[in-house]
Amino acid sequence: MEITNVMEYEAIAKEKLPKMVYDYYASGAEDQWTLQENRIAFSKILFRPRILIDVSKIDMTTTVLGFKISMPVMIAPTAMQKMAHPEGENATARAAAAAGTIMTLSTFATCSVEEVASTGPGIRFFQLYVCKDRNVIAQLVRRAERAGFKAIALTVDTPWLGRREADIKNRFTLPPYLTLKNLDLGMPDSSLSWKDVKWLQTITQLPILVKGVLTAEDARLVVQAGAAGIIVSNHGARQLDYVPATIMALEEVVKAAQGRVPVFLDGGVRRGTDVFKALALGASGIFIGRPVVFSLAADGEAGVRKVLQMLRDELELTMALSGCCSLKEITRDHIVTPWDLPRTAPRL
Repeated sequence: MEITNVMEYEAIAKEKLPKMVYDYYASGAEDQWTLQENRIAFSKILFRPRILIDVSKIDMTTTVLGFKISMPVMIAPTAMQKMAHPEGENATARAAAAAGTIMTLSTFATCSVEEVASTGPGIRFFQLYVCKDRNVIAQLVRRAERAGFKAIALTVDTPWLGRREADIKNRFTLPPYLTLKNLDLGMPDSSLSWKDVKWLQTITQLPILVKGVLTAEDARLVVQAGAAGIIVSNHGARQLDYVPATIMALEEVVKAAQGRVPVFLDGGVRRGTDVFKALALGASGIFIGRPVVFSLAADGEAGVRKVLQMLRDELELTMALSGCCSLKEITRDHIVTPWDLPRTAPRL
């Protein structure tokens, strides 16, 4: 069967994976309202395309923290990828490098930072959970540095783990033939606070992205704390249910950051049109998570490569049909959102 879009990989993964593993990747917290809303919210944003513009050449290249990448689509951290495919995070790293983009490796990966580094050249970030033993965390950060990782994505929305009812029903555990290669699974530290963002800056020269921001108030605090960037994220809707879809929270955060740090988005991106909408609302790039593990389960490294290529092709087409030749030409005027409608609706 010819795969024509990213979403088709989920059905294939559901057939191939054990129920416990598929549910772990696919499910969200509690009622899963935010899980659905992460997708639905994109569908409520419409385009205002411009015409008669020479779009014979489209440039999708951009820079993230000074690193040049081929497109504003990057790979988010997702845990335990060897549950999806025997090559796990190593296959994902190769696919990202082949696509000329960034892969973020999870703290709870089934391939170590050293193993991922050994797959070859590539720009890689390391996602960090902070546990109670700060010495263990400091050693882990140093390992990531030595392995050539270029930034730390500090996840801050897990002081307690969200209630994922599918995992409770399935009694989810890591399959016995797999191990976590960077850090033994432990509860994130519920005392994590702003002072730890400062502490992290004292133990590493790597730029720090704060992942899990949904409000203007916290965006301003991230900037004050000296972080290098913000990732607007609701943890794939796996933590607090009934928080906004990330695309709905994005503009508030971008405005609060005032251009002082780049703002990125993850959650719900399945189309090149979604990428364009995020860029139009001020994102400097987006990260994809579930499409990676589903395509990895379906077809290994080739599946991840295809997902990245499809999103690239769709973004290129969206840019052309909207009259944008480069990312900097994508503006807020190219879209209309539900919160714009009252002021743009014609008078009756």
